Amino acid sequence: MNDAKVTSLHPRPLVVAISSRALFDLRQSHEVFEHEGLESYARYQLAREDEVLAPGVAFPLARKLLSLNEDRVEGGVQHPGVEVILASRNSADSGLRIFNSIEHHGLKVERAVFTNGEPPDRYMQALGADLFLSTHDDDVRRTLEAGYAAAKILPGGARESTNGQLRIAFDGDAVLFSDEAERIFQSEGLEAFAASEKRSALEPLMGGPFKRVLQALHDIQSAYPIEDNPIRTALVTARSAPAHKRVILTLRHWGIRIDEALFLGGREKGPFLAAFGADIFFDDQTAHCESARAHVTTGHVPHGITNERKP
Repeated sequence: MNDAKVTSLHPRPLVVAISSRALFDLRQSHEVFEHEGLESYARYQLAREDEVLAPGVAFPLARKLLSLNEDRVEGGVQHPGVEVILASRNSADSGLRIFNSIEHHGLKVERAVFTNGEPPDRYMQALGADLFLSTHDDDVRRTLEAGYAAAKILPGGARESTNGQLRIAFDGDAVLFSDEAERIFQSEGLEAFAASEKRSALEPLMGGPFKRVLQALHDIQSAYPIEDNPIRTALVTARSAPAHKRVILTLRHWGIRIDEALFLGGREKGPFLAAFGADIFFDDQTAHCESARAHVTTGHVPHGITNERKP
């Protein structure tokens, strides 16, 4: 991660790759795959090629992301834009149903990779992807290990927000920031963590996997006035005072804006995310994700010390 202060003289589009199972409701199709195998799954999809798939958990988010491009086309606003790419384990043949559904729902998704059962992480660099959203845990982990932001979309609180504004919320440690502070908390306890954060308050945290995503959102926001902006971001963290100071100064050092910051001191995050109206929330800890997904679309980020696999 590059942790120098960010300067985006020539910002590029935010590129989000989404798996077919995150974008559409493929539960019945996946049951066929799980119980009968790949060939039966392919036949199942081919036989239903003209049956439109219902939206999945990440569909409302994809629609809102793509709607940000309307101002560039119709309103003349000069911002970097957003691209949504389909990254699917389907074959091109069995994936035709997915593209038919994309067309039916009017999503402007033009690029896709169909890997026929192979992990799609090796294409992230070629696609220029900043973020990968999937329901497949191993694919998400592989993408994170390759150095890209990724999250496992959880079943639960998908709902179309009535607010036209895109609202995205992030946890701090191991998501926007590295897990350096979390490692001290896990190994030495709360008292040592608080003392370390107080000593290091003026030392910026290293960037986490979602730093680039927040930067890309900031680049789009910067084309609009603060009081009339199509994007609103929030930091929703279990930290409390005085550990908040290092976080605020880190974002200032990066030159990246965050609209709202909620320092909850261990309170459940779900109700606060509902009040914020998040279209999606990203967190590395499963307990926080469980609280969140009852209220909003939630992506688990299996990164950092709390997600290290035991040997």
